[in-house]
Amino acid sequence: MLALMQLIFRYGFLKLQNIGLALTDWQYGLLVLSTILIAAAGYVINDIFDQQTDLENKPHKVVVGKSISENKAYNMYALLNISGVAIGFYLSNVILRPNFAAIFVLVAATLYIYATSLKQMLLIGNIIVALLLSVSVLIIGVFDVFPATDYANQEVMANMFSILIDYAIFAFMINLLREIVKDLEDFDGDYKQGMKTLAIYLGIKKTSKLVCVLSIIPILCLLNYMNTYLITNNLIVAVIYGLLFILGPMLYFSIKIATAQSKTEFIHLSKVLKWILFFGIVSVLIITLNIQWNASR
Repeated sequence: MLALMQLIFRYGFLKLQNIGLALTDWQYGLLVLSTILIAAAGYVINDIFDQQTDLENKPHKVVVGKSISENKAYNMYALLNISGVAIGFYLSNVILRPNFAAIFVLVAATLYIYATSLKQMLLIGNIIVALLLSVSVLIIGVFDVFPATDYANQEVMANMFSILIDYAIFAFMINLLREIVKDLEDFDGDYKQGMKTLAIYLGIKKTSKLVCVLSIIPILCLLNYMNTYLITNNLIVAVIYGLLFILGPMLYFSIKIATAQSKTEFIHLSKVLKWILFFGIVSVLIITLNIQWNASR
C-alpha cells in the first residue's frame, strides 16, 4: 500500500503536471524502497514485542517465535532499518539537503518507541501510526518537489505541495479511525495483556459510537473538498468516483460502526477503511486525468 501510494502520487499526479522534479526515476524508486524498508522494520519490532498479544488476537498470523526466532527477528529489524536509513542518507545528499536524513532516523526511532511503549498509551499510539502514514505522503514533497522549487515555479510547486498536504491529512484521518477499530478488533488479547487502548478504557460500545462521531469529520471534509475543488471546476468524473468509492463507503462505515460489537464486524470495517484509503489515494490520478480530459475538449 505504501509503495503503491507513493508511485501513484509521482506517476499519476506529479509527472503529469509537466513540472521538473528533483529525483530521477531510479532515485525515486530508492525513496519508495527506503520507506518500505523502514516500515517493514517497524512491523518486525512490533511483532517482537507483541508476541503474547498476537497469540491471543491472531494466532494464525504469528511469525516471531514460530517461523523465525526472536534473535533472527532482531537481526532482520536491524538490517531493514540500517538499509532504509542509509538510502535516506544517500538521497538527502543527492538533493543537497544532508540534514533531511534526520527524517528517516526520526521515523525509525519513533516506530521503535511506538512498539516498546507508546502503543500501550491511551490514543497516543493510534495517533503516532496515523501520523507516520501521513509522513510517507509528505516525504514525496520534501524530496521531490521542494528541492526543485525556485523563484520561477514557486507558485506551481506550492500548489503541488498543498495537494500532497490535503492527501496526508486524509490519510491521517482514515488511518486513525482504522487504528481505533483495530483496537476494538483486538480487545480480548489487549485486555489480557494489560494494554490501555481506547476500547479498553471506554468499553466496546462507547468506543464504537465515538468512532462513528469521529468518522463524520472526514465525511464533512470530503463534501467540502468535492464542492470547493471538484464541482466548482466541473470535474464530473472525479465527483462520481468520489461519491461511489470514497464518500459512499465512508457513510456505510459510519452507519455500521455505530452498532458493531463483534470481532468479525470490526475486522470487516477495518478492511472497509483500508479500501477507502486505497481509493482515496487513486483519486489523485482520477482528478488529474479528469482535468486533462476537460482541457482537451
